[in-house]
Amino acid sequence: MFDEIADGAAHESGLWEQALLPRDERRLENVFSPLADPRFGLGLETIYEGYLVHYGAPRLFAPVDPDVALLLGDYLYAHGLVRIASFGETAAVGDLSELISLCSQLRAEDAEGDGALWAASAALLGAGETLDDARSALRLHGDPQPLERAARDAVGDEAVDQALAAHQRLR
Repeated sequence: MFDEIADGAAHESGLWEQALLPRDERRLENVFSPLADPRFGLGLETIYEGYLVHYGAPRLFAPVDPDVALLLGDYLYAHGLVRIASFGETAAVGDLSELISLCSQLRAEDAEGDGALWAASAALLGAGETLDDARSALRLHGDPQPLERAARDAVGDEAVDQALAAHQRLR
């Protein structure tokens, strides 16, 4: 999975290729894809890598210029969304757009809750479940608990705990 993300980016642009970490420095850790339907794994981890390029410690890339980092993160968001869209799951693409938007809001406000948002979005991606009320609780009241409960109810405590711990290391 990680080779596909890295190789695809390197093939798209020399800038992305220059931003790649050496192979022995890459952190090949699936964070939120284990919570999702396996067919969404590559797209989800591609989007998450874009999030890490924008806001955290990327697993595959180390852009030296903030402008390149911004563009690379956006490229990874878009490429991940294309991968998810290829399954014809418009609701899943909508959920991921909400995820990206709300994560940007949280970061702009220096607010917590992105881990619960990622976990719930991954766990319920394509399942036909709605997270509107839970996302609103985070957006309007800073309360990530409904999202975390939704993720735990969908995939169990152990899987969510592992994903949140990995996310915390990469934030």
